Amino acid sequence: MTTTENPSPEAAAMTEMDTENISDAAFDFRAYANDPDRITDFSRSNDDVNSLISVVEDNSDAIFTWRYDKGERAALDKLYEKAKTSQWNGQTDLDWSIDVDPYAVLAPADPAEVAYFADNPDSPLHKLNEDEWLEVGVESMNWSLSQFMHGEQGALLCTAKIVETVPWIDAKYYAATQVVDEARHVEVFAQYLDQKLGGIKYPVNTHLGALLDDILEDSRWDMTYLGMQIMVEGLALAAFGFMHQTTEEPLLKKLLRYVMSDEARHVAFGVLSLQEVYQELTVAELRDRQEFTFEAALRMRDRFMRQEVWERMGVPVKDMVKFSLEMPDELRLFQKMLFSKIVPNCKKLGLLDAGDGWLRDRFTDIGVIEFENWVDTSEEFADLDEVSKDREMAEG
Repeated sequence: MTTTENPSPEAAAMTEMDTENISDAAFDFRAYANDPDRITDFSRSNDDVNSLISVVEDNSDAIFTWRYDKGERAALDKLYEKAKTSQWNGQTDLDWSIDVDPYAVLAPADPAEVAYFADNPDSPLHKLNEDEWLEVGVESMNWSLSQFMHGEQGALLCTAKIVETVPWIDAKYYAATQVVDEARHVEVFAQYLDQKLGGIKYPVNTHLGALLDDILEDSRWDMTYLGMQIMVEGLALAAFGFMHQTTEEPLLKKLLRYVMSDEARHVAFGVLSLQEVYQELTVAELRDRQEFTFEAALRMRDRFMRQEVWERMGVPVKDMVKFSLEMPDELRLFQKMLFSKIVPNCKKLGLLDAGDGWLRDRFTDIGVIEFENWVDTSEEFADLDEVSKDREMAEG
């Protein structure tokens, strides 16, 4: 994974500042979050695209527990039992014989959003012709599904790490089922890209890759939960839902429905587990997790600016990022909806208002605090089990 050697002044300031002294009075978080230089400097293309192996140091100890009392944590045991009955097979439960037209996978975009990029003379996309706009759609879809696939492999490794490091047997049992889920997700996204969209064209985005590295390198098992189960999986659940609503392609639509069924359990696993842990942490320890959450949120938001797509198509990346950041608030539906699972889950964990409410202020700065009262995933995962719904319907 590559990162910038010359960070922008705002990024450097955030990195070097004593975390105890970070405050709105000392630092402009809104400017930091929306700094095009910070985003584009960090998101230089992955220059290791020909390497098939990436090594990340795992600094954690593997933990045995000799306490085998199944159901001691009843909510996790219920989740484990649900996972066992909601497994599906990517080869037999999806119809891979369906022909897919790459140019018709997504429904037409919001006309107002298209107009913002196509009709504005200041837009880097203003001069694209009709054929080039079609290519933007195809490239964006390949890029999106490629990043989903890379993220699912990150989840595969992180959940295997949770099996090793979490000290509770009920959590180890459930996490083992998630390892199987994540392997299945990598499998079906890779197969869809290979068979239906002409192959995997994009390596892991640098924002996503760096976040996955940080999660895997951290020695604290609750940080693996926070980074993967709450942040990465929470955003993925929202992104899958948005894509599911905007595609009419039947194979992808069913693939996303089934992946979302699994993802809802995964995020619930994080919420149910961390609720117990965070009740015991000090204010300083919670502040550390708040700051990690904010940085993770920015990395995941920034990766959806599709810098690699614009570079491939010859569009000035920094100009495109800057123009995207200036988009009117009423057109930011997708960007905001990405946080529709993360914010209420952070509230459920007590992270929003821990200490002096630092994370609440940061989510306010980036315009996503409006989701705080949406339902948290620990309460809705059963409603999102589309696999069970399909089986019940088939059985009459």
